[in-house]
Amino acid sequence: MKKSFLKLTAIVFFQFAVIMAFGQMTGPEDPGGEPVGDPPLGGGAPLSGGTVILIILGAAYGGKKVYDLSKEKTENQLKKAD
Repeated sequence: MKKSFLKLTAIVFFQFAVIMAFGQMTGPEDPGGEPVGDPPLGGGAPLSGGTVILIILGAAYGGKKVYDLSKEKTENQLKKAD
C-alpha cells in the first residue's frame, strides 16, 4: 500500500515537473551583431557568489550529518560493550 502510494506520488510529481518545464516562456532571440549600449541578453548578474555560498552551506550541513551519525554509531557501540 505504502510502496504503491510512493510510486504514484513520484509519477505525478515528475509529470507536473515536465508540464511546468514545457510551459516556461523562452527569452527573446539574440539579434546578433555587436550590442550598442544595451547589456547582453540574460543580464549581467553574477551567479558565482550565491552558488559558492550554497555549496559551502550544503557541505557544512552534510558534514554535520556525517559527524552526528558517526557519533551516534560510536555511542551505540559503547552501550553494547557494557
